[in-house]
Amino acid sequence: MTVKIGEKAPDFHLPANNGEMVSLSQFKGKYVVLYFYPKDMTPGCTTEACDFRDHNEHFEELDAVIIGISPDPAARHEKFIEKHGLPFLLLADESHQAAEAFDVWQLKKNFGKEYMGIERSTFLIDKEGMIVKEWRKVKVKGHVEDALETLRELQK
Repeated sequence: MTVKIGEKAPDFHLPANNGEMVSLSQFKGKYVVLYFYPKDMTPGCTTEACDFRDHNEHFEELDAVIIGISPDPAARHEKFIEKHGLPFLLLADESHQAAEAFDVWQLKKNFGKEYMGIERSTFLIDKEGMIVKEWRKVKVKGHVEDALETLRELQK
């Protein structure tokens, strides 16, 4: 089942790095930039997280909250946050329930090996919980700026 723009985003209930359980529905009334990434502490994921960190203030000014999700456990997320000063929540999707609901748990190929993993993707969710934009197979460079610009355009 693929999520579609204009549809309600699937809700989830996942542990966060701060020890709390977090649901998408608790952010109703705010824009949510929900980004799925493969793994903490890897080069591409670190660059993406730091880009979101560096633009976090601009997203907040637009009444948006950034949430990152990967299959890593919450304790690893906490180390990632501490190392890079990330000001937003990272959620642990160890059973990949959210990744499957958003159709980002995909067959990947790397160095001739096939395995299941996260396809780097971002979803922009409006204040009513509807998906208004999606980016799949994200290339990190310029992505956060693109997401920010899309949010600005939406609010015009």
